[in-house]
Amino acid sequence: MGFRIFALTLAAVVLAGGWAASCVIWRAAEVGELVGPLAPRQWNSLTVVAVGTGSPYENPDRRGPSTGIAWQDSVALVDVGRGVANGLRLAKIPVSQPRRVFLTSLLPENLLGLDDLLYTGWRRDRELPVQIVGPVGTRAFVERMLAGYGQPQAALGSSLGLPDAGIEVEVVEAGEGWSDEQDGLTVRAAAIDGGPLPGLLWRFEAGGRSVVVSGVGWGDERLVSWAQGADLLVHEAVYVPPPEDVEEAGVIADPERLRREGELHTSLLDIGELAARTDVGTLVLTRMRPPPFYDIQVTSHVAQTYDGRVLIPEDGDEIEP
Repeated sequence: MGFRIFALTLAAVVLAGGWAASCVIWRAAEVGELVGPLAPRQWNSLTVVAVGTGSPYENPDRRGPSTGIAWQDSVALVDVGRGVANGLRLAKIPVSQPRRVFLTSLLPENLLGLDDLLYTGWRRDRELPVQIVGPVGTRAFVERMLAGYGQPQAALGSSLGLPDAGIEVEVVEAGEGWSDEQDGLTVRAAAIDGGPLPGLLWRFEAGGRSVVVSGVGWGDERLVSWAQGADLLVHEAVYVPPPEDVEEAGVIADPERLRREGELHTSLLDIGELAARTDVGTLVLTRMRPPPFYDIQVTSHVAQTYDGRVLIPEDGDEIEP
């Protein structure tokens, strides 16, 4: 009897030890995936990466607006909302890999992650400058931001021996007709007005495919002409409830502010018709904000006026046009 108890105890200890060891290995792999260095990625075709699909409002499931355009070994970001470094990690893209940022406007929601991208990527030994292309006013904004980090930046670089070029920034202010081509990826800008700030639409073309990214809710007619025939359109679809619905729900809200917010965005109720007029093959909806509709509710409504493919990506998703 004593031997049987001893044997059973020994077996239990071995099993427990094996289980504990497997837990340690699993946890180490999980931690490595969460914080370990990532190898630079490559793409064989033009790809849209949903780095951040949220809105200016807090949302634990969606980071601030940022859309990646990946081609071969390069990644460009259209807007850099809050939590962009975490969004890149989720997409398994090193934060030091994006070398270009294209801004749709200087609204704060598009800029909150810029210092995150610059300084987190610098810590990951980015060795080349970052180019930031945006509307008039971008240079002044970036210069003020960098000036604010001047002394802390110098202290960090000196303490860790970080490469000087990795924190350098090249700013380009673009307008109607601006274009650029690098390694087979062509980028073109269209200016839009009618809003509180200058806005830009961006069109990316490579490998026979084309993607248009919009980040503002005004300038519909310019968008329709600019996006004609593109394979994919990335655009917002915001539902701003009417004041009477908010009151029925028992929520206190300023009706005038709701009206003003609606004017800044493309409504979920209108995006299908707008996309149909552009004749794009795929519509990708981002900048999602509460209330938390089910995807089927959104796609079924949009499908009433648009017969192309409608996608609502999660952060980290990748889409080929």
